[in-house]
Amino acid sequence: MHERVPWWGLVSSAAAPVLLIGGWTVAASRQPEPFDPVADTISALAASGAGDRWVMTAALAGVGLCHVTTALALRPLARPGRVLLGTGGVATLLVAAFPLPDGDGGSVPHTLAAAVAFLALSAWPAVAWRRGARWPAPARPGVALGAATVLLGLLGWLCAELAADDGRVGVAERVTAGAQALWLLAAVAASRRRG
Repeated sequence: MHERVPWWGLVSSAAAPVLLIGGWTVAASRQPEPFDPVADTISALAASGAGDRWVMTAALAGVGLCHVTTALALRPLARPGRVLLGTGGVATLLVAAFPLPDGDGGSVPHTLAAAVAFLALSAWPAVAWRRGARWPAPARPGVALGAATVLLGLLGWLCAELAADDGRVGVAERVTAGAQALWLLAAVAASRRRG
């Protein structure tokens, strides 16, 4: 029998999608000018000069802390996957700490932190698997590699939208980030049920 995921791992993994989706929903509704969730990024909601930017900043910081906490709790999965998941959480905290500037300008620290976060949160299942039937489904090679393939495919779509700059980067970012958070919740729930 493998180690059980503690209850606080389930709480942190459930809180991440709630904070993320709730954060971008509330923050978008508080913008003084119309916000287009299809075209505009999550980071724009936390940018310097955004209306009530603290909402999305707090949500991103909360999501980062949740991912770090969940990485500590997800003991049935292999350590490299948990380290990569924790790295994604720390990078998400840095996304919150380094907001985009007001206007159309970019930020190198923000962009690097976001790139590390998205890559780590998409790739972690690929190195979290273990061999043997005694492990929960998310730790089995086929499931873990399948999840990573889907998440990395969504990340590829996000990168393509960023390169094309044709007005759909917001939806690609939300689908990718949402899938990352929801897969983590599913992995924790399946690991707890197996325990």
